[in-house]
Amino acid sequence: MNFPGKIAIMGGGSWATAIAKIVLTNADNIVWYMRRQEQIDEFLRLSNNPSYLSGIKFDTNRIHFTSKINEAIKIADTLIFATPSPFIKTHLKKLKLSIADKFIISGIKGIVPEENMILSDYFHKLHHVPEENIAVLAGPCHAEEVALERLSYLTFACKDRDKSKALVQTFSSNFVFVNTTEDVEGIEYASVMKNIIAIAVGICHGLKYGDNFQAVLIANAIQEINRFCNAVHPIPRNINESAYLGDLMVTSYSKFSRNRLFGTMIGKGYSVKTALMEMEMIAEGYYATKCIKEINDKYQANLPIVEAVYNILYNRISPTIEIRELTEKFR
Repeated sequence: MNFPGKIAIMGGGSWATAIAKIVLTNADNIVWYMRRQEQIDEFLRLSNNPSYLSGIKFDTNRIHFTSKINEAIKIADTLIFATPSPFIKTHLKKLKLSIADKFIISGIKGIVPEENMILSDYFHKLHHVPEENIAVLAGPCHAEEVALERLSYLTFACKDRDKSKALVQTFSSNFVFVNTTEDVEGIEYASVMKNIIAIAVGICHGLKYGDNFQAVLIANAIQEINRFCNAVHPIPRNINESAYLGDLMVTSYSKFSRNRLFGTMIGKGYSVKTALMEMEMIAEGYYATKCIKEINDKYQANLPIVEAVYNILYNRISPTIEIRELTEKFR
């Protein structure tokens, strides 16, 4: 088999759709697992995903659709997971086949709730996938801009350099540049934390804090991410690279950011329950906030922004009071 072999997209949302578009730029065909058969039927009828990024047209003759996860796993060599992290366990509970001999790419910028595990650890420890057969897809890359073929930068984190180089060839195109790193854990934790920061940015926006404060918030946030990454996985890294700082900035400032939108609703006075109900897509940062807070109980890194968001979302502290206290911690 020439790596990465047959590729399967695991998920039917906007990011999964964007990834499928990228992969089909170079691959002849793909397998695509979606949970709902009715979504597949509509896709085949319309030649686009009826629920997400419907402006992208696909040649469905190049796609083997299935609503059966074990069928996708049987056919494919490489599995790209792009489902919201709170739902990953539900999908994997359906497994009857082992994925230990597959190459796994996580496109999930979240963390597994309850276990408080990043996806690379989850696949390695619970599904016995070797570390060198796991990659993480990261970087400032909103699905909506991929759909419009606006220039985007991806980063693959993998401990196997040769496989990283092969992934560069698979995913590169005239609108996607691909970088590589071996910092799997750092990239994942940074991807998780930037969603929490984006909620904080949204809360401040909802409270009518201006651009001046938002800039100070982001400047402090990248330092906070760096402190946490150094605590949980202390290796040399340049936190200012696009996979870290760039991803933080785009998630914090973009109109496409669901985490910023969720935070804005909280800042405007929505209850957490109401904001979650009105969101059309999952705000990963809501779940990540609790997970990172609990993980940090062990490491005790200085995370004032995470603490503030946790107090607002889970301890029901007034956003006005909590953010005012946060401002006094910045310089």
